[in-house]
Amino acid sequence: MLDRITASLSSLAPAEQRVGKLVLLDPRSFASLPVTELAARAHVSKPTVVRFCRSMGYDGLSDFKLKLAGTVSEGVPFIHRSVDLDDKVNDVLVKVIDNNVAAFLKYRNDASTAAIEKAAGALLNTCVLGKRIEFFGAGNSGIVAQDAQHKFFRLGVSTVAYSDGHMQVMSASMMGPGDCVVVISNSGRTRDLMDATDIARKHGATTICITSSGSPLASAAHIHLAADHPEGYDRYSPMTSRLLHLTIIDILATLVALRMDGAQLLPRLRDMRTNLRSKRYA
Repeated sequence: MLDRITASLSSLAPAEQRVGKLVLLDPRSFASLPVTELAARAHVSKPTVVRFCRSMGYDGLSDFKLKLAGTVSEGVPFIHRSVDLDDKVNDVLVKVIDNNVAAFLKYRNDASTAAIEKAAGALLNTCVLGKRIEFFGAGNSGIVAQDAQHKFFRLGVSTVAYSDGHMQVMSASMMGPGDCVVVISNSGRTRDLMDATDIARKHGATTICITSSGSPLASAAHIHLAADHPEGYDRYSPMTSRLLHLTIIDILATLVALRMDGAQLLPRLRDMRTNLRSKRYA
């Protein structure tokens, strides 16, 4: 949560920056003080304090303080434990798993339920209208996009995933109102993904991005699902970020499935399981 604020400070209005700096200076006090005292300490108005919380992706001051209190009390900051050349198998196992677990706990505390709710609602609306849901990603994020397509395909949704920049631009050019595109990016700075997002948005499609806070892509989409972690986006083979993105996709797919018409969805899923039995050895 504190990493997200640090990354986003430069993109905020000056008054909101003062609120952000107050949080970073003493997060424990910020989580416990009333809004009047917070506004006075930051030399801003009370609405500015609330506006800052919403700029960070939270429902308001109460939601922000609740998540902040959880972060500072549970002690779940990501501790990067890079592997060494002389590490034994057990060392590597513990370090990799601990890094991933810490990242998941951090996301659990930081995640904006309001943004997730908004994204799930947009995806569900697209399903109800019978429009298209598309997933765009490049490189490692392209694999996550394929996984997302597979999960939503099983719900009977018209969906496709593209990892090629040319295909993304062409497909975005064919989108329109009611369609939805989910753009997945670790860095949030990939030019092809930015171009496709802009095109889809100009054509009236709803754009959702899963990426780091403060990145160009985060501000280009209608809905931003923050996936913040200390793993550098220039790593040759990202690990923690990939798992975090997959988890966010799982959350969205689960929410959409729960809110779909069960009378239509459940018989389809049962029929699918029945038809797949012949593909397995008894």
